[in-house]
Amino acid sequence: MSEDVRPRHLAPRSKLLRQSAASLSEIELLAVLLQTGWRSEPALDLSRRLLARFGGLRKLLHAERRTLTAERGVGEARLALLQALPELARRYFEETLPIGEAIRSPADTETFLLARLRDRPHEVFCCLYLDNRHRVLRFEELFRGTIDGTSVYPREVVKQALAVNAAAIILAHNHPSGVAEPSQADERITRRIKSALELVDIRLLDHLIIGDGISTSLASRGML
Repeated sequence: MSEDVRPRHLAPRSKLLRQSAASLSEIELLAVLLQTGWRSEPALDLSRRLLARFGGLRKLLHAERRTLTAERGVGEARLALLQALPELARRYFEETLPIGEAIRSPADTETFLLARLRDRPHEVFCCLYLDNRHRVLRFEELFRGTIDGTSVYPREVVKQALAVNAAAIILAHNHPSGVAEPSQADERITRRIKSALELVDIRLLDHLIIGDGISTSLASRGML
């Protein structure tokens, strides 16, 4: 059988093998993963419909289970596939900052934090603990909720930093709204934590605000 008359759902896979995954559109990539269509609907058409229905790949992959399974052609097997993909992506990008290795660049830190915090539905306040050579000791989620609504205790940050023998810390938290601009509360808690850390000779290197695909560094804005 010539390639031109193969089932349509194999065409994106053939294109990927001949060229690269980067050469495929989102519709084609999703069709490769789905492998087959649904009844008389080819995989490409099913992929196109799902992406249009949810407004893009990210919204599709983060949709609620019952919303996904309500769509024609999405059963338990495809639900499992779609929900596994974001977690695989997070774990892939988390490896940009492996424990015990030094931070190579600010971009690695941003990539790591975006992977961990970008799609959280609630605000999470985190600490990245480093040694005196900026090697990663631990990443920890300390507080949940908004900074205004859930207290962030500088003494807990100091306590945990001392427990892992950290020499420096990078703070981070997400804004579920997607806006990465620091609030006055963000600035206040950053100053309080910095002052508390200075008492035990631990440096605060930065505080990153994670939004929808973007981040803001308080250090780069001269706020530390």
